Amino acid sequence: MSKESSVFTKPWLVFILALLCCFLWGSAFPCIKIGYKLFNIDSTDTASQILFAGIRFFLAGILTITIGSLIDRRFLFPKKGSFKMISTLSIFQTIIQYFFFYAGLAHASGVKSSIINSMTTFFAILIACLIKKQEKLTIYKILGCFLGIAGVVIVSLSDGDFGSSFALNGEGFILIAAVSYAISSVLVKEFSLKENPVVLSGYQFLIGGLFMIIVSLILGASISINSVGAVILLIYMAMISAVAYSVWGILLKYNPVSKVTIYGFTNPIFGALLSAIFLKEYDKLNLNCLLALILVSIGIYVVNKFGGKKA
Repeated sequence: MSKESSVFTKPWLVFILALLCCFLWGSAFPCIKIGYKLFNIDSTDTASQILFAGIRFFLAGILTITIGSLIDRRFLFPKKGSFKMISTLSIFQTIIQYFFFYAGLAHASGVKSSIINSMTTFFAILIACLIKKQEKLTIYKILGCFLGIAGVVIVSLSDGDFGSSFALNGEGFILIAAVSYAISSVLVKEFSLKENPVVLSGYQFLIGGLFMIIVSLILGASISINSVGAVILLIYMAMISAVAYSVWGILLKYNPVSKVTIYGFTNPIFGALLSAIFLKEYDKLNLNCLLALILVSIGIYVVNKFGGKKA
């Protein structure tokens, strides 16, 4: 085991870094909705929403490559043959995921979105077990999936009716984004064996962000940057992606998946609480939402803690 890998396997460091990633991802929910206001982006203006996302991830790619190069003391550039992996990862982790995520978040509350988005963990498990055959599907993993799905159904019924509470262009889009990210999570685990996870993150952000910018401009998108607060928010959102995805990828490379993803149960909790605080969505933190958070958290915990054991 190399000195670098031994450092990233220390339990206290895994604990701190994994929680940092989850906090950053959780803060993205209120940041995006605040960004729509600062950049004067209407909830029906999908093209401008995609432009907003594209700029964020293009900057994230530049930051990831720059920071990674400074730490490595050399310019990070993909190995020969890695561009196919980077392009594939970019399609699922940035382009598809964030097209639906940004469009969906414009029509759904931050609290509800953070809980529904936590389905990523369960989709990733099913894909890894049933499609990629990376691990076995156990009764504990199935139990965890059912608990998570129950949480999503409960939060969708928080208004008393599934039809009026679960909109296809809102919560439905968030769910599609979760599936796309689940696919990318499985790919990261596989690709990081052949390429530096920081290189994968940086260049897939760069390609995905540039693609989203070009497509949105063709569709007539525009955003107005007229305040220092808007610039600071955009830089912070770029840092969310640059730091969280790179660190998470490194942790997955040097640790068992369960040892890292067990901290994922804090993701929906951070998202819901930060949305309630910064978006003043206190009314969304009703009994149904709290129960959903508990079920989702227990589900993720069960999957990661007992998932490797036989029934």
